[in-house]
This record gives sequence, structure tokens and C-alpha cells, in this order.
Amino acid sequence: METMECRPPPKRRTKRCLVLTVAAVLLLIVVLGVALGVALKRNSEPFKKTFIDRCEKFEGYDCGKIWTAFEQAYVKKDPCKVPMEAYDPLMAAAPFKPACNRMMFWSKTKDVVHDFTAKKDCFVTLEDTLLGSMLDGLTWCGKEGSSDTFTAGCPGWTDCDNNTVRSFWNRISAAFADAACGDATAMLNGSIATPFSPNSIFGSIEVKNFNSQRMKSLNVLLITQQKNVSNCSNASFKDLQKELDGGIKYNCKEVSEAQLQQCSSSPETPCGSCW
Repeated sequence: METMECRPPPKRRTKRCLVLTVAAVLLLIVVLGVALGVALKRNSEPFKKTFIDRCEKFEGYDCGKIWTAFEQAYVKKDPCKVPMEAYDPLMAAAPFKPACNRMMFWSKTKDVVHDFTAKKDCFVTLEDTLLGSMLDGLTWCGKEGSSDTFTAGCPGWTDCDNNTVRSFWNRISAAFADAACGDATAMLNGSIATPFSPNSIFGSIEVKNFNSQRMKSLNVLLITQQKNVSNCSNASFKDLQKELDGGIKYNCKEVSEAQLQQCSSSPETPCGSCW
């Protein structure tokens, strides 16, 4: 007599298949989650190395201490809930050194101004300082419940007001402006209808932190092109003058980008002669 194969009823087989399918899906989710976590953690390692490497180009700083102060601002936090004040310990660890008569501000002229300061060592922008140089062009954030630094999945500049990167630049911009002393200079864009915008970092943060006890004047250089849109009589500059702390003198001069490039390419020409 043949032995009959015992098979579960159809309903039981269906239930078993469903359980196995759910288990397989859950296992796949766990594996992918672990892989993603490892990938994101590895992604933070090059970020820290870049931070330290850039820091070590400046002499006289404890880069490990600065990294620790930097991390404290955002790790284990919602990346949209990092206020400017969170970076106060970082500012205390690496305060700005006064550079009287040499501090250069800018708005909508980043490439022009940094091309100039790279060739002429007579002005210092925020991105030329220790803190600005270390984080220029980088993105980072933390996550609630995690001690890691992430460089992917972070909120964009306009996604939320108190995001990790935006609060950093607002905080150090305020400190950089507060440290301005003597005669300060600002390069603004003459190719747009409103060279001075109250919504820019320059207008909303830096100008509001200029201190007449330390700063004597603000010299605006309006960088123009062949087809110029604005000049020094632009209405937005009246708003700028109203925002300046009383006692700070204001000057504006139109300078063509071609003239600036020609001058910066000539090592023998002093900076003052460029405009």
C-alpha cells in the first residue's frame, strides 16, 4: 500500500506563504536599513576629515576641540531646530581675529570677490577665515537620537529657518560683522535691479551687526558689467544707509568687473588703485 503524502489544506498553505512573504519583506527592510545606516555613517567620515584638514591649514588652533564644539551644535537634534545660538560654543572656541581696514563683505558677488581676494592678499572675506573656510560649500546635519553627522538627507537652505547650515552661516556672519573695525568694504552686484536686499545675509544679518564703536565707514563697491542695471544712486542704497549704525560713514563707487580683474592680475598694483 502506497504511503499517502500528507499535505496541509489550501487555506493553511496560503496562510503559511503569507507569513513567509511578510517575514521576507521585514528582513529586507532591516537589511536595507542597516546598509543605509552604515553608508550614511561612512559618509560622515570624509566630512570630518575635510573639516580637520581645512582647520589644520590655519596655525595656532586646536582642531579637535573646535570639531567637538561644532558637533555639539547639531548632533542628536532635529535638523530644522538648530538655532543660531547653538553655535555659540563654536564661536567661543574659534573667535574671529580683528582685521581692521581689511574686512570684505559681499552679496550676489561671491565668485568675483573670491577671485579678487585669492589674487590680492589685502582683504579678508568670511570664507577666508578659519570657520568660513572649513565649512564653505559643505552640507551637514544631525538626526534626533543619533550621534552621527550626516551629509545626505539634510534640509535645504529654504526648507526651514533654523536648519543646521543656515543657522551656522547666520551665526558666523553676525560675528564677522560685529568684529569689523576701521574701514570695511562690501562688493555688491550692479547687474541686478536691487543691489542691496534686506533679505540677504548682508542686509538682514551683517549690516545690523556693524558697530560704530569699532567701525568707521562702509565703502560699497558696485560691480558693474557692460550692460549695467544699477548705479550708486539706486533706491536700495537709501535703505542700506538707514540700516547702518549711526556714526558709520557711507561711500559708494561703481567699478567694472573687467577693471577689477585686470587690477587683481597685476601683482604690482596696490589694492586701493583697483578702484
